[in-house]
Amino acid sequence: MSNPEIGMLMLGSLVVLIMLGFPIAFTLVAMGVVFGYFAIGDIIFSLLVQRTYGVMSNDVLIAVPLFLFMGYMVERANILDRLFSSLQLAARGMPASLAVASLITCALFATATGIVGAVVTLMGLLALPAMLNAGYDKRLSSGVICAGGCLGILIPPSIMLILYGAMAGVSVVRLYAAALIPGLLLAGLYILYVMGRALVNPKVAPPLPRERLDVPLKEVYWGLLTSFVPLFVLIMSVLGAILFGLATPHEAAGIGALGAMVLAAAYRQMTWERLKEAVFLTAKTSAMVCWLFVGSWIFSSVFSLLDGHSLIEHWISGLSLTPLQFLLLAQLIIFLLGWPLEWTEIIIIFVPIFLPLLAMFGIDPLFFGVLVALNIQTSFLTPPMAMSAFYLKGIAPKGIQLGDIFIGIAPFLLLVFVAMVILYLVPGIVFWLPGVLYN
Repeated sequence: MSNPEIGMLMLGSLVVLIMLGFPIAFTLVAMGVVFGYFAIGDIIFSLLVQRTYGVMSNDVLIAVPLFLFMGYMVERANILDRLFSSLQLAARGMPASLAVASLITCALFATATGIVGAVVTLMGLLALPAMLNAGYDKRLSSGVICAGGCLGILIPPSIMLILYGAMAGVSVVRLYAAALIPGLLLAGLYILYVMGRALVNPKVAPPLPRERLDVPLKEVYWGLLTSFVPLFVLIMSVLGAILFGLATPHEAAGIGALGAMVLAAAYRQMTWERLKEAVFLTAKTSAMVCWLFVGSWIFSSVFSLLDGHSLIEHWISGLSLTPLQFLLLAQLIIFLLGWPLEWTEIIIIFVPIFLPLLAMFGIDPLFFGVLVALNIQTSFLTPPMAMSAFYLKGIAPKGIQLGDIFIGIAPFLLLVFVAMVILYLVPGIVFWLPGVLYN
């Protein structure tokens, strides 16, 4: 076999092992070392040590544990019930008010935590019973929570964008600016859909009873002031410091981590046990991310040494694709990979295969990164993985089946594609804010 064929064997073996359930990070390292020993001999072990040290000292990745700690502390501050209640009162006169309040709560909480499983689980415990008790359609209610819980993947400060920026050599600051408006666009499409659905068929999202509507404005304002405003200020402080160049991402993440601790203390939820648990979960998740980077670098380096990339480049160039066709093909592959794989596997293993091809087609890595972040939403929403559906099923009432959740998710999955089409047609949505802020 020629080297490129061995490289493709390496990639195929990796996919099979992951599908069998082997840990991603250590499977990447193992494949890289085994095939690297064949390609370059003993030097692969020195490269493994050097890369491990390089990842641990990477300035960009410092933001990951700090943002994770911020998310875990916000999650343990127990402000979600207050936030949902206040937004529910504020949106009480709108069609599908509970669904709208759930989506806004999901967007805020997902942005603050960046942890999809936590958002879907907590909102499933809090908002799903409220919508079902109000007579909402169980499929619509399930879809709202699953789709809304995934928004933190796209809306800054997103952990996924940090990982993509580190791998693609793209400024995380510019990525955050580029992804902000598309993230709000997707959230807006979700809200417009549930409101339109309620107007067309009020039975799926009936209006609230009159006694729920007669709430003094003073109570509404006080609820927003004590729940929505503190979390919104925390998020905007972190994001604003990054976007306006007042702080680097890891400095802003440090501010956010401190702010989350202050927020938890203000709500009298700061205990030694909660702090210890947040630190433990942060260390555990950060270690996983770092080892993913080590494994990815080793794997991609050996894959390149075996000319695996050149084989893919020759295949792509032989198709005589236009830039738009290449983008569509890449996004289709990423979408299909989202069926059996999680987003970390897609970002770490397969996105680097496309990155060297962007220059060939004159595609800005910034634009490609935002499209990938938008597309990654589908990996949480499409079976058989569809992790958001499984998170919700785990805590949903007995009357809600997995099939109901999948059917409820389908319209929101379609809206993800609508958002992608809008970006293809109007790429200025991605480039406008970075252009304004950084010229």
